[in-house]
Amino acid sequence: MTFGTVKPELMPGARNAVETCLGIQPNERVTLIADRPSAIVAASLAKAIVDRGAICDPFLLEDLAARPLLRAPQPVLDSLGRADAGILCMQPMLGELAARKDIVGVVERRHIRYAHMVGVTPEIMQQGMRADYTMVDKLSERLLQRMHSARSLTVRTDAGTSLVASFDAALDWVKTSGLINRRYWSNLPAGEVFTTPAKVDGTFVCDGTAGDHFCGKYGDLQKTPLSLEISGGRLVAAKCARKDLEEEFWKYCHTDENSDRVGELAFGTNLSLSNMIGVLLQDEKLPGVHLAFGDPYGSQTHAAWTSRTHVDVLARACDVWIDEEQVIAKGRYLLDRLGLA
Repeated sequence: MTFGTVKPELMPGARNAVETCLGIQPNERVTLIADRPSAIVAASLAKAIVDRGAICDPFLLEDLAARPLLRAPQPVLDSLGRADAGILCMQPMLGELAARKDIVGVVERRHIRYAHMVGVTPEIMQQGMRADYTMVDKLSERLLQRMHSARSLTVRTDAGTSLVASFDAALDWVKTSGLINRRYWSNLPAGEVFTTPAKVDGTFVCDGTAGDHFCGKYGDLQKTPLSLEISGGRLVAAKCARKDLEEEFWKYCHTDENSDRVGELAFGTNLSLSNMIGVLLQDEKLPGVHLAFGDPYGSQTHAAWTSRTHVDVLARACDVWIDEEQVIAKGRYLLDRLGLA
């Protein structure tokens, strides 16, 4: 089975994913999972895997089950059970988080290298996937070390974001910088340093992209920002000129007892990016700070609670202070203050 015609312009990003990020070696077995809307990207990844001399085990989700997927198809899980590495290349649909968790569950149980490319597009393959991930890793590592001793983080934007977060030393900061290893799987394109915050208070104005199915349904929110009030780490109010978005977001964040809880606070660290494109997978890697409500990725951060939902919210042109020192100004890292100038 193939995913269709290979587009030459996607191959540099595909090779970066396969060779640099996943470090695929000849004769390794790679499970490649895709859906029809992402097949053009999957075709380039499959060629990069084969060109590397590795074995590609491909799956087209629509051939295995109806969408939205309630659970991951068993043949996919069986393949991951014998693979050295895996790639999930698909577009998100409402109600499929459990299926994606099934896939990640096998990855984490077996500790295989894994790229999570949910929402990937040809545009992303030609932008974020062409990044210099060695430099992304250097910035991410510097932030990781800095945040181990940080007491607080302050985030502000001209659109109205004004919040302060504090942290629990018992919860880990996690680096997903594109250089994937057996300990931590990663989204691709990559460039994040994240944790589960102990406490968040203030206002976060999402004037960029929102996650899960909201990204595909509502796109870029610059013209209709979603204002979120947070107290004690929980969402207490949501306001938007688009009442359908406001109501749907509020309902989603009350799916279970922890859906309204800030489960993730993250730095975007992909220095090759300068503008949002309305696709969360890439936009969340843009330099700045973003939040997510719901599941805290406890297998990585060691947060003890869970949720059936997880939705990111992004803000443009952040000003960010670690304790009292500013490290991001209008969405640009002050690299000299991080020892990287």
